[in-house]
Amino acid sequence: MLLLSKKQDWSGNIRGDILAGLVVALALIPEAIAFSIIAGVDPKVGLYASFCIAVTTAIVGGRAGMISAATGAMALLMVTLVKEHGLQYLLATTMLTGAIQIVAGYLKLGSLMRFVSRSVVTGFVNALAILIFMAQIPELVNVTWHVYAMTLGGLGIIYLFPYLPLIGKSIPSPLVCIVTLTALALTLKLDIRTVGDMGDLPDTLPVFLWPDVPLNFDTIKIIIPYALPLAVVGLLESLMTATIVDDLTDTESDKNRECKGQGIANIGAGLLGGMAGCAMIGQSVINIKSGGRGRLSTLLAGSFLLIMVVFIGDWISRIPMAALVAVMIMVSIGTFSWGSIRDLKHHPLSSNLVMIMTVLVVVWTHNLALGVFVGVLLASLFFANKISRLMYVESELDEDTDTRTYHVIGQVFFSSADKFIAAFDFREAVETVVIDLHRAHFWDITSVSSLDKSVLKLRRQGAEVKLIGLNEASSTIIDRFGVHDNPEEIEKMMGEH
Repeated sequence: MLLLSKKQDWSGNIRGDILAGLVVALALIPEAIAFSIIAGVDPKVGLYASFCIAVTTAIVGGRAGMISAATGAMALLMVTLVKEHGLQYLLATTMLTGAIQIVAGYLKLGSLMRFVSRSVVTGFVNALAILIFMAQIPELVNVTWHVYAMTLGGLGIIYLFPYLPLIGKSIPSPLVCIVTLTALALTLKLDIRTVGDMGDLPDTLPVFLWPDVPLNFDTIKIIIPYALPLAVVGLLESLMTATIVDDLTDTESDKNRECKGQGIANIGAGLLGGMAGCAMIGQSVINIKSGGRGRLSTLLAGSFLLIMVVFIGDWISRIPMAALVAVMIMVSIGTFSWGSIRDLKHHPLSSNLVMIMTVLVVVWTHNLALGVFVGVLLASLFFANKISRLMYVESELDEDTDTRTYHVIGQVFFSSADKFIAAFDFREAVETVVIDLHRAHFWDITSVSSLDKSVLKLRRQGAEVKLIGLNEASSTIIDRFGVHDNPEEIEKMMGEH
């Protein structure tokens, strides 16, 4: 059942989840505001979305401890829609995005993650770490020395506080960093950028509302070109983040349930006046590093977020951005897979190229989906090329019976089909040719076509051709698409030539 979760997910780490949820909520506020600004909407749209998505995925999502909210990757896809059609169409698009994601979950598309290689995941992680760091640079440009001092001090607290006896391991150091730097900035009355400078915080709770758009085909034509890419990018980032959190916590998650959970969360966000969102690798890492492991941390992150911006917004607005920059720099450092640099000299060149290209495309375009697509495509091409090289053909001649036997070993498919044909000597005059397929497998119509061509060419030389050892799967595809034993199809093929 979608709503059922293990008791351990909720009550197995209560203290750690509460503290981690508080840290994540504080880190979510400036990002939700920033992403709202990117999308061209009021800050409350991103804040309400982050609250709704976090709380909903905590209950119905497939990955405990993962944080979902409004994200930059999704916000970038909304800019044109908001500019041309306004907020109401964005809310309708958000709901359609959620519906598409729910359908994807029931179609079990989350299982497609098994086709994403480790090199692509590593490239995705490294690219996100770079993007997270790059996003902090504007806060460190054209500022006073106080900002640099506060940021360095914050990093010092984050990395050194855990070494203190007794309390070092009991309180998350990012939370200590935020509280300490806020108190310092207020005490010294430092004139530095704060959360309040990012935009006005909402002062009311979200209310249920139905998007004010006409329910007709014209509306669908407007929103579906945006809903489809939003659904794809949202699921891709969520599933990749779930895989990363799986690795960090050494646990498994239900990817198809996560698709459904993200969909339900986005429908809820649209009904509460929020924008579409997905999982956030930065906040998820903050949650895990701060001790969050269960669904409670995600639920409380969303709840604390709403409580803080609505009821104690005056205090939250005074948090210096330097404190949150320090936390996000910690996230980027912790997210980057430093071992991948060391492993470059040990891993195969193809794996290194896949990882590096994924990083370059994501960082260059800021498009996570495009980067992962390029990585998966390259990995698939390299894999196909590698498997095609493992296919070979051995032959032997029995002079007593004037029989040439070809032993085919390996996988015959589109990439190895030409190599398969080239292995036969079509000029040799023998009475019988035996093609031994005991250790071969035919995968597609290209491979079947290569077998047809080889058999027909050998027969033209007057040889009797026998196929032996076909496995059941290969026999099925050859019987269905092969023409070398079908006179009518042979004549058609000859006629075409």
